[in-house]
Amino acid sequence: MMKSPDLNMNKRKDISIVVPVFNEAESLPELTAWIDRVVRRENLSCELIFIDDGSSDESWSVIERLKDEYPYIKAVGFMRNYGKSAALYCGFAEASGEIVFTMDADMQDSPDEIPEMRRMILQEGYDMVSGWKKLRHDPVGKRWPSKFFNFTARLVSGIKLHDFNCGLKAYRLKVIKSIEVYGEMHRYIPILAKHAGFKHIGEKVVEHRARKYGSSKFGMERMVKGYLDLITVTFMSHFGRSPMYFFGGTGTLMFLLGGCTTAWVIGSKLYKQANGYPLRGVTDQPLFYIALLAVVLGVMLFLAGFLGELINRGSSDRNKYLIDRKL
Repeated sequence: MMKSPDLNMNKRKDISIVVPVFNEAESLPELTAWIDRVVRRENLSCELIFIDDGSSDESWSVIERLKDEYPYIKAVGFMRNYGKSAALYCGFAEASGEIVFTMDADMQDSPDEIPEMRRMILQEGYDMVSGWKKLRHDPVGKRWPSKFFNFTARLVSGIKLHDFNCGLKAYRLKVIKSIEVYGEMHRYIPILAKHAGFKHIGEKVVEHRARKYGSSKFGMERMVKGYLDLITVTFMSHFGRSPMYFFGGTGTLMFLLGGCTTAWVIGSKLYKQANGYPLRGVTDQPLFYIALLAVVLGVMLFLAGFLGELINRGSSDRNKYLIDRKL
């Protein structure tokens, strides 16, 4: 088969497309051909970056064959499955195009959306554009929890997006180089971008296609993880650099409240004793034990903030992934 031209591989690319892959061998040839048609039709220089997230099928072999046909493909293969956030983190590290796109490998995202999303960034001044799967081809059991999840994310973050978890997104290069994606934070990249200072976040209704090959790799447990991650990213956005502000402030408040209450209980007893009023033992009053508990919790929270500051000053190894191969 004739090789595809390399689309100006020696100059800076117009776009980079990062595609996490986990057991999607069947869809990769069709997806790559579709992307190729779009970038050629629009006369865009492109780099297509596949991140094989520890696939157990023939995904890596398919990527190797596609590399021979499409020289602008780049690929990274993990030793094991780390998850979508890890794949995006490494894909962002490899990307160098003026506009960076992310999309899923299952062909439920349409590459035909690329030109308009790119136009919105270049001409309308957005820092990032998130897809909105307004009409979804998913069962009700996935659609309604997703609606509730997105409502909560909008409420907490203040970002007016309908679909935080849509895999199809577009970013200016400086956005993806300024954020750190880890854990399961890929759902909250708009929040991370806003916290980094990129507040021009747009949304585009995109086509959501029914899955053609394979089956979904995500179960209902992602909803539980999603809410835990929402709490994490909200906390990190406000106190990630200075955890002492939260823990230390809350701990100090509880310590003072507990200490003052304890002093009041003891002082009240001494006053009544001095004036011959009926007495009640300090240790017979539940308020005394609640006050002591507040003091202890206050000290623990303060220490947690102090330890958080020490850890925050150290180096972090959370984004070190074992890469097995690379193209």
